[in-house]
Amino acid sequence: MQSKLKSILTKISAAAFWIIVWEAIAVSIGSELIICTPVRAVTRLLELLREPGFYRAVGFSSLRILTGFFSALILGDALAAVSSKIKAVEILLRPITSVIKATPVASFVILAIIWFGSRNLSMFISFLMVFPVIYLNLLEGAASVDRSLSEMAKTYKLGKIKTFIYVSFPQIYPYLASACSVSLGLCWKSGVAAEVIGIPSGSVGEKLYRAKLYFETGDLLAWTCVIIAVSVLFEKLFMLLLKMIKRKIEEG
Repeated sequence: MQSKLKSILTKISAAAFWIIVWEAIAVSIGSELIICTPVRAVTRLLELLREPGFYRAVGFSSLRILTGFFSALILGDALAAVSSKIKAVEILLRPITSVIKATPVASFVILAIIWFGSRNLSMFISFLMVFPVIYLNLLEGAASVDRSLSEMAKTYKLGKIKTFIYVSFPQIYPYLASACSVSLGLCWKSGVAAEVIGIPSGSVGEKLYRAKLYFETGDLLAWTCVIIAVSVLFEKLFMLLLKMIKRKIEEG
């Protein structure tokens, strides 16, 4: 209990230190066009929370970004499973994942606007950025599975589903958890960045773009805090769900 309390106090102290630094920089510059004070950012955030358009924008972006994440998770899982069994599929997908990892997000955003328009842009970009992370991590996880345990499961006629649940999944889990943790942050960063470029109406990215256009630093920082909060909240909830599934399997 004391260790947890000490950890919490340390984190609060670190956050307080940087807020003080932020305040000092804002006061020394003396211009809200360049950087506003923490108080101004919080005030503006509280004002945004009372605006109906705030929740519509958060819902609009969240739906599309998370749809991209879950689509990448499902397809990445499926293709990693196939690639681990069929070498030809893994060889065919190797150039695609390499190209996606190396290509700047801005290039994909421009192509996506031309092909699909801007409304579902964040969904496509989130999917594209997250897919290689999930696929490659799970492919590595599948390669690390102890084959002797799988053979033992076959000997005892455990069945494919039970073999995966009780033998393969616990060994793959660390790779899945790592991939999801990285991907959940990445999908929000790339998704909102795509919206700032494509400016789909009613999105969080549009709000950031307007804040930049009119030099509203308070709005910019307030919306940034919202993006961080939503991203961290969903990551915590999703990782908790994964841990609960793993615990349930272990309890069997």
